[in-house]
Amino acid sequence: MRIEWDDHENIFIAGSSGMVGSAIKRELEKLGFSEKNERKKLLCPKREQLNLLNFEELKLWFKQFNPSIVIIAAAKVGGIVANNENTYDFILENLKIQTNLIELSHIHKVKKLLFLGSSCIYPKLSPQPIKEEYLMTNSLEKTNEFYAIAKIAGIKLCQSLMIQNKFNAICLMPTNLYGPGDNYHEINSHVIPGLIRRFYEAKIKNLDKVTCWGTGNPLREFLYVDDLARACIFLLKTWDPVYYLNSEELRLTKNCIINVGSNDEVSIKELAKTIARKCSYGGEIIWDTEKPDGTPRKKLETSKINSLGWFPDIDLETGLDLTIESFRKEKESKRVRY
Repeated sequence: MRIEWDDHENIFIAGSSGMVGSAIKRELEKLGFSEKNERKKLLCPKREQLNLLNFEELKLWFKQFNPSIVIIAAAKVGGIVANNENTYDFILENLKIQTNLIELSHIHKVKKLLFLGSSCIYPKLSPQPIKEEYLMTNSLEKTNEFYAIAKIAGIKLCQSLMIQNKFNAICLMPTNLYGPGDNYHEINSHVIPGLIRRFYEAKIKNLDKVTCWGTGNPLREFLYVDDLARACIFLLKTWDPVYYLNSEELRLTKNCIINVGSNDEVSIKELAKTIARKCSYGGEIIWDTEKPDGTPRKKLETSKINSLGWFPDIDLETGLDLTIESFRKEKESKRVRY
């Protein structure tokens, strides 16, 4: 039997205060869901209210609030430096968070679970664009392999539950994300928020040059976070992998995975120039080639989600404008995440 979304759900967003979780929350609120609406309930506990690392605490919470749909947007994330220097934290915390949530979702028979992964799960030298079936066909990028291994474990847990118990789980693999509410830490941020902060502050301080990491040659694909939020809701409403696929096909294909990306692929060098221009910075950009580049190219193949009828709405130019404006407002109100 196909499991339908009926618009009268208790939806638990794990990680609702992060960039991705808050974007999903905004989109669900547009559909009438809220934390006060008992018929279309949003469950969005903050970190201080619910410790996702504590299985017993989370078990009691599931019993009390009984979510029907679970969205796992909670994760320990960071850029190249954070991944390299905090390997133990990245693998252990992410394993605990996702294992607790997936196991308890299964125990409590939630209707659907959406597990958000990352394009870094794919091999460093995958054929391009990257198809879902390329998972585990070669070695990972060393600068984020501990995070990637944790995410792969989450995918395999979802897949094994589908095969063994017909548990309805969607593993959504987004490309590189950006948008409002991102982390702008000087060292631990991802590339777009890191560049926005760097050029914004260079403009204010009237610096004559800005140093960026690597050669600037790697190609990256970017997706605005609100587009990802819409993709999440679209898939929860329309895609049911257990309905479409028998268990033998699931064993052979990994069809609980679905990529989500955009057509916005750009070199890091061109991205830096674009952000510098949008921040009105006219100084010199210097590239520190002693710093790592990471994967040479990472473009997702998205024919599966496109065939279902989903496409992104916000192009990179528009998304960068919205993100920079959001950063300015967050900075002025002292709410920017460092």
